[in-house]
Amino acid sequence: MSDIAKHCINQKESVKTALGRLNDIAPDSILFVVDENNFLIGSLTDGDLRRGFIDNLGFDDSILLFIQKNPISIRLNDYNLEQLKEYKDLDYKIIPILDQSGSIIDILNFRNQRTIIPVDAILMAGGEGKRLMPLTKTTPKPLLRINDKPIIEYNIDRLIQYGIKNINISINYLGHQLVEYFKDGSDRESIIKYVREDKPLGTVGSILLVENFKFDSILIMNSDLLTNIDLADFYTEFLNADADMAVATTSYYVDVPYAVLEVNDQNQVCSLKEKPRYAYYSNAGIYLLKKSILDMIPESTFFDITDLMEVILKSEKKIITFPITGYWLDIGKHEDFKKAQEDIKHINF
Repeated sequence: MSDIAKHCINQKESVKTALGRLNDIAPDSILFVVDENNFLIGSLTDGDLRRGFIDNLGFDDSILLFIQKNPISIRLNDYNLEQLKEYKDLDYKIIPILDQSGSIIDILNFRNQRTIIPVDAILMAGGEGKRLMPLTKTTPKPLLRINDKPIIEYNIDRLIQYGIKNINISINYLGHQLVEYFKDGSDRESIIKYVREDKPLGTVGSILLVENFKFDSILIMNSDLLTNIDLADFYTEFLNADADMAVATTSYYVDVPYAVLEVNDQNQVCSLKEKPRYAYYSNAGIYLLKKSILDMIPESTFFDITDLMEVILKSEKKIITFPITGYWLDIGKHEDFKKAQEDIKHINF
């Protein structure tokens, strides 16, 4: 049963029915009273019923006499993550999400979700995984299991934790197995759709095959990553910077075992560094971009994400980086796959 079905009750239902429903959904015991169009009328809890009985209301009275009017709710596309954090800090656990007419279209349950990030997601899952042969001979790399769970499923579950439920998967090699495994996403209360390349389109070209993006921002992610990146922080940095694109990065260090002399163009020594360590930022395969940037991607053409970055930079638009402070592993080789099997035992997802 969907969260909407569990938490919504029609205004014409009896008090006894409401009491039974509240008992069934404990510990998430709150109902949202709605009309035939799912328009939010009020909320109802065990405490509301108890207070009503104390005030001499009974089982034969309308549940409308028990409800709390104007409960906390959020409007789709009309909220910010800081507002949701405040609700969570105030110990609100279940919040209805309304469309512009005031009808409930989703439920935010802070016990299962961290927040709701207003983005569409596309996971790149079309590669052959040649470096992982023979493991990928009959299984697409995204479905290889880490601790009995496919790699890509960790990423999809993470998206859903952050309220990202419009998920597209770009498939090619053995793509039918991904379709069979995830289907339409309804069992996860999400919407999963698939796009298939008829020819190789690079790491970003297949995005144009998605028929419709609902939000103004798009999250692109390689499906063969194992990471606990904080997607809310990533999105907030992207938004606050008013960037056209954000690139998640990992730190890569180079230790020089000798003293390094820095010289000017006249070969004059300017400084001396003893066995320095240099830090570089590597592309982590996770990106946010404004939907308007899609106009820069040529149709039906092989186009990598690095090609898109070059175009964005040449047009003098803004790209920012977001260093991942948590765990990140690109599972490209057999040693990576083996490492992931051990790391997963100690990572908090």
